[in-house]
Amino acid sequence: MNVTTPDSTSDLYASFVLGNYGTPACTLTRGEGVYVWDSEGRRLLDFGAGIAVTSIGHCHPHWVKAVQEQAATLVHCSNLYRHPGQGRLAQRLCGYAGPGKVLLCNSGAEANEAMLKLARLHGRAKTGEEGKCFKVLTAEKAFHGRTFGAMAATPQEKIQGGFRPMLDGFAHGVFNDLASFEALVDDSVAAILVEAIQGESGVNPATVEFLQGLRALCDKHGLLLMMDEVQCGIGRTGRFFGFEEAGIVPDAFSMAKGLGGGIPIGAVWMRDAHAPLFKPGSHGTTYGGNPLVCAAANAVLDVIESEDLLAQVTAQSKGWIKRLQELERKFPALVEEVRGRGYMVGVALKVDPMPVIQTLREKGMLAIPTGGQVIRLLPPLTATVEDLDRSVELLADALSNHLQA
Repeated sequence: MNVTTPDSTSDLYASFVLGNYGTPACTLTRGEGVYVWDSEGRRLLDFGAGIAVTSIGHCHPHWVKAVQEQAATLVHCSNLYRHPGQGRLAQRLCGYAGPGKVLLCNSGAEANEAMLKLARLHGRAKTGEEGKCFKVLTAEKAFHGRTFGAMAATPQEKIQGGFRPMLDGFAHGVFNDLASFEALVDDSVAAILVEAIQGESGVNPATVEFLQGLRALCDKHGLLLMMDEVQCGIGRTGRFFGFEEAGIVPDAFSMAKGLGGGIPIGAVWMRDAHAPLFKPGSHGTTYGGNPLVCAAANAVLDVIESEDLLAQVTAQSKGWIKRLQELERKFPALVEEVRGRGYMVGVALKVDPMPVIQTLREKGMLAIPTGGQVIRLLPPLTATVEDLDRSVELLADALSNHLQA
Protein backbone atom coordinates (compact mmCIF):
# COMPACT_ATOMS: atom_id res chain seq x y z
CA MET A 1 0.00 0.00 0.00
CA ASN A 2 1.41 3.37 -0.98
CA VAL A 3 1.34 6.04 1.71
CA THR A 4 1.09 9.65 0.61
CA THR A 5 3.32 11.90 2.65
CA PRO A 6 3.14 15.69 2.49
CA ASP A 7 6.48 15.74 0.68
CA SER A 8 5.13 13.58 -2.12
CA THR A 9 1.86 15.45 -2.62
CA SER A 10 3.39 17.92 -5.05
CA ASP A 11 4.79 14.99 -7.09
CA LEU A 12 1.38 13.31 -7.17
CA TYR A 13 -0.21 16.56 -8.36
CA ALA A 14 2.46 17.01 -11.04
CA SER A 15 1.97 13.45 -12.29
CA PHE A 16 -1.78 12.89 -12.01
CA VAL A 17 -3.84 16.04 -11.34
CA LEU A 18 -4.95 17.99 -14.41
CA GLY A 19 -3.24 21.35 -14.52
CA ASN A 20 -6.58 23.15 -14.60
CA TYR A 21 -5.63 25.47 -11.74
CA GLY A 22 -1.99 26.10 -12.53
CA THR A 23 0.56 25.15 -9.90
CA PRO A 24 -0.88 25.17 -6.34
CA ALA A 25 1.04 27.52 -4.05
CA CYS A 26 1.57 25.06 -1.19
CA THR A 27 0.22 21.91 0.46
CA LEU A 28 -2.24 22.40 3.31
CA THR A 29 -2.63 19.65 5.87
CA ARG A 30 -5.08 20.91 8.49
CA GLY A 31 -7.12 23.88 9.64
CA GLU A 32 -8.48 25.28 12.88
CA GLY A 33 -10.41 28.53 13.21
CA VAL A 34 -8.82 31.29 11.13
CA TYR A 35 -5.59 29.30 10.65
CA VAL A 36 -4.36 26.54 8.36
CA TRP A 37 -1.09 24.62 8.54
CA ASP A 38 1.07 23.67 5.55
CA SER A 39 3.13 20.53 4.96
CA GLU A 40 6.17 22.19 6.53
CA GLY A 41 4.25 22.79 9.75
CA ARG A 42 3.91 26.53 9.28
CA ARG A 43 0.76 28.22 10.63
CA LEU A 44 -0.94 30.59 8.14
CA LEU A 45 -3.66 33.16 8.80
CA ASP A 46 -6.29 32.16 6.24
CA PHE A 47 -7.79 35.39 4.90
CA GLY A 48 -8.94 33.72 1.70
CA ALA A 49 -11.24 31.31 3.54
CA GLY A 50 -11.14 28.89 0.61
CA ILE A 51 -12.48 31.74 -1.58
CA ALA A 52 -15.20 32.77 0.89
CA VAL A 53 -16.20 29.17 1.71
CA THR A 54 -15.06 28.53 5.29
CA SER A 55 -17.41 31.17 6.62
CA ILE A 56 -17.19 30.07 10.27
CA GLY A 57 -13.52 29.15 10.08
CA HIS A 58 -11.94 25.73 9.81
CA CYS A 59 -13.36 22.83 11.82
CA HIS A 60 -15.67 24.84 14.08
CA PRO A 61 -16.60 22.37 16.88
CA HIS A 62 -20.36 22.79 16.38
CA TRP A 63 -20.04 22.25 12.61
CA VAL A 64 -17.76 19.21 13.08
CA LYS A 65 -20.19 17.63 15.57
CA ALA A 66 -23.16 18.17 13.23
CA VAL A 67 -21.34 16.70 10.22
CA GLN A 68 -19.97 13.74 12.19
CA GLU A 69 -23.38 12.88 13.62
CA GLN A 70 -25.05 13.17 10.22
CA ALA A 71 -22.33 11.11 8.55
CA ALA A 72 -23.06 8.34 11.04
CA THR A 73 -26.81 8.57 10.45
CA LEU A 74 -27.69 9.19 6.77
CA VAL A 75 -25.32 10.74 4.25
CA HIS A 76 -27.23 10.59 1.00
CA CYS A 77 -30.89 10.71 0.12
CA SER A 78 -31.83 11.46 -3.48
CA ASN A 79 -34.51 14.02 -4.18
CA LEU A 80 -36.89 11.14 -4.82
CA TYR A 81 -37.35 11.18 -1.04
CA ARG A 82 -37.57 13.72 1.79
CA HIS A 83 -35.30 14.21 4.78
CA PRO A 84 -35.70 16.65 7.68
CA GLY A 85 -32.54 18.68 7.10
CA GLN A 86 -33.49 20.02 3.65
CA GLY A 87 -36.89 21.29 4.74
CA ARG A 88 -35.39 22.91 7.83
CA LEU A 89 -32.63 24.62 5.82
CA ALA A 90 -35.08 25.94 3.20
CA GLN A 91 -37.30 27.29 5.99
CA ARG A 92 -34.37 29.10 7.61
CA LEU A 93 -33.19 30.63 4.32
CA CYS A 94 -36.72 31.90 3.64
CA GLY A 95 -36.62 33.38 7.12
CA TYR A 96 -33.68 35.54 6.03
CA ALA A 97 -34.93 36.24 2.49
CA GLY A 98 -38.69 36.53 2.84
CA PRO A 99 -41.69 34.49 1.67
CA GLY A 100 -40.64 32.21 -1.17
CA LYS A 101 -39.26 28.79 -2.07
CA VAL A 102 -35.73 27.38 -2.10
CA LEU A 103 -34.06 24.96 -4.52
CA LEU A 104 -30.90 23.26 -3.23
CA CYS A 105 -28.17 22.14 -5.62
CA ASN A 106 -24.40 21.55 -5.71
CA SER A 107 -22.66 24.83 -6.46
CA GLY A 108 -22.95 28.51 -7.23
CA ALA A 109 -22.71 27.92 -10.98
CA GLU A 110 -25.49 25.36 -10.82
CA ALA A 111 -27.61 27.78 -8.79
CA ASN A 112 -27.04 30.48 -11.41
CA GLU A 113 -27.99 28.03 -14.16
CA ALA A 114 -31.28 27.48 -12.34
CA MET A 115 -31.88 31.25 -12.30
CA LEU A 116 -31.16 31.48 -16.06
CA LYS A 117 -33.80 28.79 -16.56
CA LEU A 118 -36.18 30.78 -14.37
CA ALA A 119 -35.66 33.81 -16.62
CA ARG A 120 -36.63 31.81 -19.71
CA LEU A 121 -39.65 30.30 -17.98
CA HIS A 122 -40.69 33.80 -16.92
CA GLY A 123 -40.33 35.07 -20.49
CA ARG A 124 -42.46 32.24 -21.85
CA ALA A 125 -45.14 32.82 -19.22
CA LYS A 126 -45.10 36.56 -19.92
CA THR A 127 -45.55 36.27 -23.70
CA GLY A 128 -47.18 32.87 -24.02
CA GLU A 129 -44.50 31.88 -26.52
CA GLU A 130 -41.15 30.13 -26.24
CA GLY A 131 -38.09 31.94 -27.61
CA LYS A 132 -39.64 35.39 -27.81
CA CYS A 133 -38.67 36.86 -24.43
CA PHE A 134 -35.53 35.12 -23.17
CA LYS A 135 -32.61 37.52 -22.93
CA VAL A 136 -30.76 38.16 -19.64
CA LEU A 137 -28.85 41.39 -19.06
CA THR A 138 -25.67 41.11 -16.97
CA ALA A 139 -22.89 43.55 -16.14
CA GLU A 140 -19.53 43.94 -17.81
CA LYS A 141 -16.78 42.41 -15.60
CA ALA A 142 -19.39 40.20 -13.90
CA PHE A 143 -18.61 36.64 -12.84
CA HIS A 144 -21.40 34.07 -12.63
CA GLY A 145 -19.52 30.77 -13.01
CA ARG A 146 -17.88 28.50 -15.57
CA THR A 147 -20.67 26.26 -16.85
CA PHE A 148 -21.80 27.22 -20.37
CA GLY A 149 -24.81 29.29 -19.36
CA ALA A 150 -22.89 30.96 -16.55
CA MET A 151 -19.95 31.65 -18.88
CA ALA A 152 -22.24 33.33 -21.39
CA ALA A 153 -23.47 35.53 -18.54
CA THR A 154 -19.84 36.39 -17.70
CA PRO A 155 -18.46 38.86 -20.27
CA GLN A 156 -14.78 38.43 -19.49
CA GLU A 157 -12.19 37.35 -22.06
CA LYS A 158 -10.34 35.23 -19.49
CA ILE A 159 -13.54 33.21 -18.94
CA GLN A 160 -15.01 33.04 -22.46
CA GLY A 161 -11.76 32.90 -24.46
CA GLY A 162 -11.28 29.54 -26.18
CA PHE A 163 -14.85 28.40 -25.69
CA ARG A 164 -16.82 30.50 -28.18
CA PRO A 165 -19.44 30.59 -29.52
CA MET A 166 -21.24 31.38 -26.29
CA LEU A 167 -24.90 30.53 -25.72
CA ASP A 168 -27.26 33.09 -27.18
CA GLY A 169 -29.46 35.31 -25.08
CA PHE A 170 -27.21 37.67 -23.14
CA ALA A 171 -26.35 41.37 -23.36
CA HIS A 172 -24.18 43.37 -21.00
CA GLY A 173 -24.52 46.79 -19.43
CA VAL A 174 -21.92 48.74 -17.46
CA PHE A 175 -21.78 48.00 -13.73
CA ASN A 176 -23.14 50.92 -11.69
CA ASP A 177 -24.41 52.65 -14.88
CA LEU A 178 -28.20 52.34 -14.82
CA ALA A 179 -28.66 54.14 -18.15
CA SER A 180 -26.56 51.51 -19.92
CA PHE A 181 -28.96 48.78 -18.74
CA GLU A 182 -32.05 50.83 -19.56
CA ALA A 183 -30.78 51.25 -23.13
CA LEU A 184 -30.64 47.45 -23.57
CA VAL A 185 -34.22 46.73 -22.48
CA ASP A 186 -36.58 45.65 -25.24
CA ASP A 187 -39.32 43.02 -25.63
CA SER A 188 -36.75 40.20 -25.82
CA VAL A 189 -35.39 40.85 -22.31
CA ALA A 190 -36.71 38.66 -19.50
CA ALA A 191 -34.38 39.42 -16.58
CA ILE A 192 -31.39 41.28 -15.18
CA LEU A 193 -28.69 39.42 -13.22
CA VAL A 194 -26.05 41.28 -11.16
CA GLU A 195 -23.86 40.89 -8.07
CA ALA A 196 -24.14 43.21 -5.07
CA ILE A 197 -20.34 43.16 -4.97
CA GLN A 198 -18.37 41.94 -7.98
CA GLY A 199 -15.82 39.64 -6.36
CA GLU A 200 -13.88 38.19 -9.27
CA SER A 201 -13.26 41.48 -11.05
CA GLY A 202 -11.63 43.32 -8.18
CA VAL A 203 -14.16 43.63 -5.31
CA ASN A 204 -16.39 46.32 -6.83
CA PRO A 205 -19.49 47.17 -4.73
CA ALA A 206 -22.72 48.12 -6.48
CA THR A 207 -24.04 51.51 -5.42
CA VAL A 208 -27.33 51.72 -3.58
CA GLU A 209 -28.70 53.96 -6.35
CA PHE A 210 -27.76 51.42 -9.03
CA LEU A 211 -29.49 48.49 -7.33
CA GLN A 212 -32.58 50.55 -6.49
CA GLY A 213 -32.66 51.78 -10.09
CA LEU A 214 -32.47 48.20 -11.42
CA ARG A 215 -35.35 47.21 -9.13
CA ALA A 216 -37.48 50.07 -10.49
CA LEU A 217 -36.47 49.26 -14.08
CA CYS A 218 -37.49 45.62 -13.67
CA ASP A 219 -40.80 46.60 -12.08
CA LYS A 220 -41.52 49.04 -14.93
CA HIS A 221 -40.92 46.49 -17.69
CA GLY A 222 -42.01 43.26 -15.99
CA LEU A 223 -38.47 41.85 -15.80
CA LEU A 224 -37.05 39.61 -13.10
CA LEU A 225 -34.32 41.14 -10.94
CA MET A 226 -31.95 38.28 -10.10
CA MET A 227 -28.96 38.67 -7.76
CA ASP A 228 -25.82 36.54 -7.60
CA GLU A 229 -25.09 36.21 -3.87
CA VAL A 230 -22.69 33.30 -4.29
CA GLN A 231 -19.68 35.15 -2.86
CA CYS A 232 -21.11 38.20 -1.08
CA GLY A 233 -24.00 36.41 0.65
CA ILE A 234 -24.30 34.47 3.94
CA GLY A 235 -23.10 37.31 6.14
CA ARG A 236 -19.92 38.30 4.32
CA THR A 237 -20.82 41.99 4.16
CA GLY A 238 -22.18 42.14 7.71
CA ARG A 239 -25.71 41.75 6.34
CA PHE A 240 -26.97 38.26 5.58
CA PHE A 241 -27.31 39.18 1.89
CA GLY A 242 -25.33 41.82 0.03
CA PHE A 243 -28.37 43.34 -1.68
CA GLU A 244 -29.87 44.29 1.70
CA GLU A 245 -27.58 47.33 1.69
CA ALA A 246 -29.86 48.84 -0.99
CA GLY A 247 -33.11 47.99 0.82
CA ILE A 248 -34.42 45.99 -2.13
CA VAL A 249 -35.80 42.48 -2.54
CA PRO A 250 -34.93 40.67 -5.79
CA ASP A 251 -37.22 38.22 -7.54
CA ALA A 252 -34.63 35.48 -7.17
CA PHE A 253 -31.05 35.07 -5.97
CA SER A 254 -28.37 32.42 -5.78
CA MET A 255 -26.25 31.31 -2.82
CA ALA A 256 -23.31 28.91 -2.33
CA LYS A 257 -19.75 29.17 -0.93
CA GLY A 258 -20.14 30.18 2.73
CA LEU A 259 -23.45 28.37 3.14
CA GLY A 260 -21.90 24.92 3.54
CA GLY A 261 -18.87 26.05 5.53
CA GLY A 262 -16.65 23.77 3.41
CA ILE A 263 -19.03 21.17 1.99
CA PRO A 264 -20.33 21.88 -1.55
CA ILE A 265 -23.79 23.40 -1.78
CA GLY A 266 -25.72 25.84 -3.94
CA ALA A 267 -29.18 27.29 -3.46
CA VAL A 268 -31.70 29.49 -5.22
CA TRP A 269 -34.44 31.46 -3.49
CA MET A 270 -37.34 32.78 -5.57
CA ARG A 271 -40.48 34.64 -4.68
CA ASP A 272 -43.66 32.62 -4.21
CA ALA A 273 -45.09 34.27 -7.34
CA HIS A 274 -42.37 32.72 -9.53
CA ALA A 275 -41.98 29.35 -7.81
CA PRO A 276 -44.83 27.66 -9.79
CA LEU A 277 -42.81 28.19 -13.00
CA PHE A 278 -40.58 25.32 -11.86
CA LYS A 279 -42.23 21.95 -12.43
CA PRO A 280 -40.84 18.49 -11.61
CA GLY A 281 -37.84 18.06 -13.89
CA SER A 282 -37.26 21.76 -14.65
CA HIS A 283 -33.89 21.35 -12.93
CA GLY A 284 -32.16 18.30 -11.55
CA THR A 285 -29.37 17.49 -9.12
CA THR A 286 -28.25 14.14 -7.76
CA TYR A 287 -26.41 15.33 -4.67
CA GLY A 288 -28.00 18.73 -4.05
CA GLY A 289 -29.48 19.19 -0.62
CA ASN A 290 -28.46 15.78 0.68
CA PRO A 291 -28.54 15.14 4.45
CA LEU A 292 -24.81 15.69 4.99
CA VAL A 293 -24.60 19.10 3.33
CA CYS A 294 -27.85 20.24 4.91
CA ALA A 295 -26.48 19.32 8.34
CA ALA A 296 -23.37 21.36 7.54
CA ALA A 297 -25.35 24.36 6.29
CA ASN A 298 -27.75 24.30 9.23
CA ALA A 299 -24.71 24.22 11.53
CA VAL A 300 -23.26 27.27 9.74
CA LEU A 301 -26.51 29.14 10.35
CA ASP A 302 -26.51 27.98 13.97
CA VAL A 303 -23.08 29.50 14.52
CA ILE A 304 -23.86 32.74 12.67
CA GLU A 305 -26.91 33.18 14.87
CA SER A 306 -25.60 31.95 18.23
CA GLU A 307 -22.34 33.92 17.97
CA ASP A 308 -24.09 37.01 16.55
CA LEU A 309 -21.58 37.11 13.70
CA LEU A 310 -23.46 39.63 11.54
CA ALA A 311 -23.22 42.25 14.27
CA GLN A 312 -19.59 41.29 14.91
CA VAL A 313 -18.63 41.65 11.23
CA THR A 314 -20.43 44.99 10.97
CA ALA A 315 -18.80 46.38 14.11
CA GLN A 316 -15.28 45.09 13.50
CA SER A 317 -15.00 45.60 9.76
CA LYS A 318 -15.27 49.39 9.92
CA GLY A 319 -12.07 49.76 11.92
CA TRP A 320 -10.33 47.07 9.88
CA ILE A 321 -11.10 48.75 6.56
CA LYS A 322 -10.02 52.08 7.99
CA ARG A 323 -6.69 50.59 9.08
CA LEU A 324 -6.24 49.02 5.65
CA GLN A 325 -7.00 52.37 4.01
CA GLU A 326 -4.15 53.91 6.00
CA LEU A 327 -1.88 51.78 3.80
CA GLU A 328 -2.86 54.03 0.87
CA ARG A 329 -1.13 56.91 2.66
CA LYS A 330 1.77 54.80 3.93
CA PHE A 331 2.51 53.14 0.57
CA PRO A 332 1.35 55.64 -2.10
CA ALA A 333 3.62 54.10 -4.71
CA LEU A 334 2.03 50.67 -4.26
CA VAL A 335 -1.57 50.99 -2.99
CA GLU A 336 -4.16 52.59 -5.24
CA GLU A 337 -7.35 52.00 -3.24
CA VAL A 338 -8.92 49.87 -0.50
CA ARG A 339 -12.61 49.10 -1.11
CA GLY A 340 -15.37 46.71 -0.10
CA ARG A 341 -17.80 46.03 2.73
CA GLY A 342 -17.71 43.88 5.82
CA TYR A 343 -15.27 41.01 5.47
CA MET A 344 -15.05 41.32 1.66
CA VAL A 345 -12.28 43.77 0.89
CA GLY A 346 -10.06 44.45 -2.11
CA VAL A 347 -6.68 46.13 -1.86
CA ALA A 348 -6.05 47.53 -5.35
CA LEU A 349 -2.35 47.85 -6.12
CA LYS A 350 -0.44 49.84 -8.70
CA VAL A 351 1.80 46.81 -9.27
CA ASP A 352 1.42 43.09 -9.93
CA PRO A 353 -0.14 41.68 -6.71
CA MET A 354 1.34 38.17 -7.05
CA PRO A 355 4.80 38.95 -5.58
CA VAL A 356 3.11 40.67 -2.62
CA ILE A 357 0.76 37.70 -2.12
CA GLN A 358 3.75 35.33 -2.23
CA THR A 359 5.57 37.44 0.37
CA LEU A 360 2.41 37.48 2.49
CA ARG A 361 2.33 33.68 2.41
CA GLU A 362 6.00 33.49 3.41
CA LYS A 363 5.23 35.78 6.36
CA GLY A 364 2.22 33.67 7.43
CA MET A 365 -0.97 34.80 5.69
CA LEU A 366 -3.08 33.57 2.77
CA ALA A 367 -4.83 36.08 0.48
CA ILE A 368 -6.25 35.80 -3.04
CA PRO A 369 -5.55 37.74 -6.24
CA THR A 370 -8.54 38.99 -8.19
CA GLY A 371 -9.41 41.08 -11.24
CA GLY A 372 -7.02 43.81 -12.22
CA GLN A 373 -4.24 44.16 -9.66
CA VAL A 374 -6.22 43.48 -6.51
CA ILE A 375 -5.47 41.50 -3.34
CA ARG A 376 -8.75 40.08 -2.07
CA LEU A 377 -9.22 39.60 1.68
CA LEU A 378 -12.04 37.27 2.75
CA PRO A 379 -11.53 36.33 6.41
CA PRO A 380 -13.87 33.91 8.15
CA LEU A 381 -16.80 35.69 9.80
CA THR A 382 -15.37 34.47 13.11
CA ALA A 383 -12.18 36.54 12.72
CA THR A 384 -11.50 38.68 15.79
CA VAL A 385 -10.13 42.21 16.05
CA GLU A 386 -6.74 40.67 16.87
CA ASP A 387 -6.88 38.55 13.69
CA LEU A 388 -7.84 41.60 11.62
CA ASP A 389 -5.07 43.70 13.15
CA ARG A 390 -2.58 40.92 12.44
CA SER A 391 -3.64 40.89 8.77
CA VAL A 392 -2.93 44.63 8.47
CA GLU A 393 0.49 44.18 10.09
CA LEU A 394 1.41 41.34 7.75
CA LEU A 395 0.19 43.20 4.67
CA ALA A 396 2.13 46.33 5.67
CA ASP A 397 5.21 44.17 6.21
CA ALA A 398 4.83 42.53 2.78
CA LEU A 399 4.31 45.90 1.07
CA SER A 400 7.37 47.29 2.85
CA ASN A 401 9.44 44.36 1.61
CA HIS A 402 8.19 44.92 -1.92
CA LEU A 403 9.08 48.61 -1.71
CA GLN A 404 12.61 47.76 -0.69
CA ALA A 405 13.07 45.07 -3.34
